[in-house]
Formats: sequence, C-alpha cells, structure tokens
Amino acid sequence: MKKFSSLFILTILSTLTFAQKSNYNLIVGTYTAPGKSEGIYTYNFNTATVATKLKSITKNTANPSYLAVSPDQKFIYAVNETGTSSTVSAFKYNAKTGNLTFLNKVDSHGADPCFITVDAKNVIVANYSGGSLAVFPRKADGTLNEASQVIKHTGKSIDPKGRQESAHVHMVKFTPDHKYLIVNDLGEDQTYIYNYNPAGKEKTLTAKSVLKTNAGTGPRHITFSPNGKFAYLAHEFNGSITAFAYSSGSLTKVQEIGTTAKDFAGKVDGADIHVSADGKFLYETNRGDANSISAFSILPTGNLKFIETVSTLGKGPRNFSIDPSGKFLLIGHQYTNNIVIFNRNKTTGKLTDSGKRIDVGAPVCLVFN
Repeated sequence: MKKFSSLFILTILSTLTFAQKSNYNLIVGTYTAPGKSEGIYTYNFNTATVATKLKSITKNTANPSYLAVSPDQKFIYAVNETGTSSTVSAFKYNAKTGNLTFLNKVDSHGADPCFITVDAKNVIVANYSGGSLAVFPRKADGTLNEASQVIKHTGKSIDPKGRQESAHVHMVKFTPDHKYLIVNDLGEDQTYIYNYNPAGKEKTLTAKSVLKTNAGTGPRHITFSPNGKFAYLAHEFNGSITAFAYSSGSLTKVQEIGTTAKDFAGKVDGADIHVSADGKFLYETNRGDANSISAFSILPTGNLKFIETVSTLGKGPRNFSIDPSGKFLLIGHQYTNNIVIFNRNKTTGKLTDSGKRIDVGAPVCLVFN
C-alpha cells in the first residue's frame, strides 16, 4: 500500500510538472499609436492546446515596440519609440501573474529606438532615426542609470528612396560568446563588431571591425545558430540573407541567398530572422507587398537550402517567434492587428496554418518567457 501511495504521488507530480512546462508567458510589444493597442500585453500560451489567455496589459507606456527580458527573469525593458522624445523604460516583472510594474525611464539618446538587448550589467539600445546606439547600466533593483556611453554613426549609402541618406542603427545583438556586440546599420550598409566590456562604463563598447554589406540592401536583423558557429543577416531592401561563419568576433561570408521569386517586382521590406532551437532550420519574414515567410534547412557547412515560401496570412509581419516546444511559429502583423499561429513540422521545417489567432493592436515584438 505504501509503495502504491508513493507511485501515485510520483505520477501526480510528474503530471503537474508536464502541465507546468506546457504553459509559457508570451509578452507582446506594440505600437500604441494610432490607438488600437494599450501597451505591453502578457498572454499565457499553452504548447499542448495552442490556447492563449490574456494575463495582463501594461498601460500608459507609449509605443513599447521592442522588449527584452533580463537574464534573471525579474525585469523587462522596453523602448518607447516616440521620435526625438524617445525613452527606454524599466519594469519589474512578475512571471506568475504576467504583471509589469513601472520602475523608471531614461532618455534613449537618439530618435526612434527600434531594438533593445539586456544582460546582467547593461541595457543596450539601437536608435534608428538617431543613427546611434546607447549603453545603460542596470542597478540591482532593475532601474536604469542614464547612458554611460552613446556611439553615433555618421555614414550613408546609395538607396535612392531616401532611407540611406544618414545612419540608421537597426539592431544590437550579443555574439554567442558574449564578448562582442553586433550592430547592423541599415543606413550605412554596414555591420559593426564592437568589443564588449560590461564594466567598461564610457568604454563598454570599443570598435573591433566593420563589414560592408552589398550596397543598397539595408542590413536589418542578424541571428546565430545555437552552436554559435554561424550567423545569418537579413537585408531589408531586397530580403536577401547573408550566411557567415562565426569565430572569435569575426564573421566570414559563406553564402548569399534570396527569399523572393526572381520575377517578384513589389516592395520587399525584409523584417525578421530566426533559427530553430535544434539548429536545423532558419526562417525569414518579408513585409511590403510580399507578406511572406521563407524556410530554409541549415546544412553542416552553414549554407542554407531553400524549403518553401508561404504567406504570413496578414499584413506587415514584423517580429516572429518559435514557441518553446518548437511546434509553433507565431507572427505578429503590425497592420492587420493580429498574431497568426502556424504549426511547425519539426522534421521538415514546413509551416501550416493552425487556424489560431491572437487579436492585438499593432504587434511588433513577441517574446516567450
């Protein structure tokens, strides 16, 4: 009887553990203007049933377009993309309830911040219109100090539509070894690699090298393979992807591949790019007239092999995210005000519509926690 009771308890605990692992927070950054969003949304996402439930809305924060969760999961940082008055906000985060409690905000030191990253010591922001990046030291209570370092880019490139008349820093991302920071400048057609010293104060970032990308392509987002050996750079203007081998702060080009048909004549507006957690597949989204997502398999050499391109089933696919189970891929559509949930075949990498949607105003950043 005692053995039966112990077995019963173990079974119950196992079931509860499984149930707990099926539920994750999905945190959504949005544009609050022109008014269909109220701020930052936290949902419960069940990886077993694909059910979503709204847990909380963090209001009174303007255009919190991009978000980052601290490594200890206790704080969330958001850019407030409001032109020359832009700020960076810090929030205390309760993962159980999904609530965010405002702590403080600081000047972003550049117009229209469009990306944010965080580690144990610093928050780093990319200011798009300002053409700059800024480093903000974190305090123990999660609040932000004023910027300890601001780096202003000053170059330009050849785009005839005016998007490259000045520098436009679009992304800041740590390398897998955390020794360097990758910075994509869409306006300059350049990718910068900075040495990173987390306690360096005004010299937290120091220049290491600069890569020139193909003129007029607009480097936007970059992602790394889970093993840290390869990196993939998405270009906004033509949707192309550059594959690199990565080692010790150096990127070596191995491939350039497109994501649109050769006869495609519309506006591309490449957006986001991610590798699946198993390192087998890569996905990239295009906005503009394309509104598509492309899937590629990743070969042992790091090269990409095209699988398919499908409609994102919405307009303006900005950020997307693969859920922790790897079974679903969620795409936020800025202009159709919804998140489309795709089934993801973990063996083939292919996507199919799950039929599930989350209605939310102008979603542009999806973060699982």
